[in-house]
Amino acid sequence: MTGPTVPTATEAEPAAGWAPTPALGRAVLLAGLLLVAGVLLGRVDLIVLAAPFALGTAYALRRRPTALPQVWITQGDGGPLVEGGDVAAAVSVGNPDTVDYDLVVMRTRVSPWLRIDRAGFARDEAVDDGAPSITPESGATAQGVGGRRSVADRPFVTSVPIGAAVDLELAGKALRWGRHPVGPAGARVATAGGLLVSRAVITEPVRVRVYPRTEPFEAVEAMPRAAGLVGAHHSRRPGEGGELAGVRVFAPGDRLRRIDWRVSLRARQLHVAATLSDRDAEVVVLLDVLAEAGRSGGVNGAASVLDTTVRATAAIAEHYLHRGDRVSLLEYGPAARRLRPAAGRRQYLTVLEWLLDVRVHASAHEPYDQVFGPQLLSSDALVVVLTPLLDERSAQMLARLARGGRFVVAVDTLPTDLASPKDRGWAEVAYRLWRLDREIMIGQLREHGVPVVRWAGAGSLDQVLRDVARLATAPRVGGR
Repeated sequence: MTGPTVPTATEAEPAAGWAPTPALGRAVLLAGLLLVAGVLLGRVDLIVLAAPFALGTAYALRRRPTALPQVWITQGDGGPLVEGGDVAAAVSVGNPDTVDYDLVVMRTRVSPWLRIDRAGFARDEAVDDGAPSITPESGATAQGVGGRRSVADRPFVTSVPIGAAVDLELAGKALRWGRHPVGPAGARVATAGGLLVSRAVITEPVRVRVYPRTEPFEAVEAMPRAAGLVGAHHSRRPGEGGELAGVRVFAPGDRLRRIDWRVSLRARQLHVAATLSDRDAEVVVLLDVLAEAGRSGGVNGAASVLDTTVRATAAIAEHYLHRGDRVSLLEYGPAARRLRPAAGRRQYLTVLEWLLDVRVHASAHEPYDQVFGPQLLSSDALVVVLTPLLDERSAQMLARLARGGRFVVAVDTLPTDLASPKDRGWAEVAYRLWRLDREIMIGQLREHGVPVVRWAGAGSLDQVLRDVARLATAPRVGGR
């Protein structure tokens, strides 16, 4: 990965942003002292000794820089980046000036969720093949996530000829979903033999989009109420489909291939096989973002509540969108973000993009009304609520949805390996009491008709979907 050739500055401009280095001051001072001493003492040898300092300084300053260096960050040209995938980026320094940059010191920050394993300079075609290339030392690293060290967190030194650019290439792994910054990056340049130095040039960070890795998920049970036009779910409405509903007398408009000849011969009247129509369904995935628990260890480490929520949402959306259903997303929190229902691959890509901005937002007010207005939540939709059940408002929200006649499934996202407090005293007792109170709350939700199941990937929702589908055939009690 190399940057473009930088255009050379042709017009002379004031050297703004450049300052003399201590080396220039020492050279001028030493040459002046030797010249003054030689004149006062009448010693020619002192004047001869001062000549190299004066001539060397004048020669180095014969061409002064007129422009500051250019710094930019570019992301790799690969496809969509998923957790655990390879990430590539480059921090480039360009020389638009009419003088060579003798020394370039550059440094960049990288998100701890981007584990950089390799960093080194690559030059474009405008740079001489004999130019030096600097690579990081194995010991010069910085602490990263999970005890790992990043080779990017250190200064890098190189030189840049006129009209060229040098790229610091970064390569590694993406450890977690989200928008992770590469940068800000900065560079300082010394030129004129080290006699002039530029001010620090800082560039804004570039955010690398890392999509969540979808956990294995598959639900084979039918939806409780498929109310769309076409799809893969068996509905209770008669129409063209693959589910046999019975046998009835032939009517105008029936297809000949639907005639049941055995029944027709016995009854001496044409009968046809009646079927139930196949329709699509709407799935609303509700993300509880009121609280967070656990510590994220990245794609191969422990999962926090937010990790489980985001990855499970991506898996559920992928499954139902692949089957032709409509999927929408809602946040239960102060932001109350919403993604409108739609179907198809484009909706799946939109879901992944939407999930990158999921954050935990603690709030003291009740966000129920702004999330579950009658215009936002269809009465026929299956509502899958991903919640750690750490806030009483989450349980109250589930109970209100069930009382309103919604088809609700609660998925427990609290980590099973959540560590108990290590403090002495009553911490352990309080933790066990909290666990007991939470189990009681889950039991009360089940009594109200809200099935609660722990997320376990494939087949997690089959049993509860079977129960919800059975309840859907019962008389509806309660108004909406």
